[in-house]
Amino acid sequence: MASLLSSAAAMKRDTRQYRYLDLLINIFVVILIVSNLIAPKFVEAGWFRFSAAQLLFPITYIFGDVFTEVYGYSASRRAIWTGFLGSVIMTAFGLFAIWLPPAPEFHDQKAFATIFGVVPRNVAGSLVAYCCGEFANSLTVAKMKLWTNGKHLWTRTVGSTIVGQAVDTTIVIVFIFWGQPLGIMFKLIVSGYLFKVVYEVLATPLTYLVVNFLKRTEGVDYFDRHTDFNPFAVKKEVPDYR
Repeated sequence: MASLLSSAAAMKRDTRQYRYLDLLINIFVVILIVSNLIAPKFVEAGWFRFSAAQLLFPITYIFGDVFTEVYGYSASRRAIWTGFLGSVIMTAFGLFAIWLPPAPEFHDQKAFATIFGVVPRNVAGSLVAYCCGEFANSLTVAKMKLWTNGKHLWTRTVGSTIVGQAVDTTIVIVFIFWGQPLGIMFKLIVSGYLFKVVYEVLATPLTYLVVNFLKRTEGVDYFDRHTDFNPFAVKKEVPDYR
């Protein structure tokens, strides 16, 4: 009887509506889409050259840390696939809009095509890198939370970025710059990777503030002890709280 009551209570908590989760997922998707739009712009900073997206895209990994740390891996999986769908829709309709014949009075077709036009290999590389990197990031957070019993959040935020960004940066550079000299590809991977990891380390205090606020406000601290980590799983997860 006690076990039935415990299961019922768990299911009740699992089906409740979180106050901020949907809002955070929406913000996550917007940041992801905007970062894809501004990616072609390269910025000069002394000797360094970097995409404008590098100022924004690492924030998606911070969101991934927050989703997994507070709501669990299944919430992060939901956010990742929502972002993937949003990126695919943006790309498809961007290409469709370019294909549509411009009106005679529209004189910015070339500029429009520059912003929304994409190379298929670049799109494939970006989407594959995004999915692999985000899932590696979230999996690392979930596993490390169990290993540390929920303590030392900074080890998870930094450790997950070290793993996730290594996967993401390597895949996207190899896809986009395949055929270039290996030395150039290596330099791009290392410089982009180090920038993103340092970005995450500097953002750690902010991550602490957001995570602690959400745990306190939502009344949840999810542990993925019984989670199916298959990225394609759709079944309902059994909640496991502290």
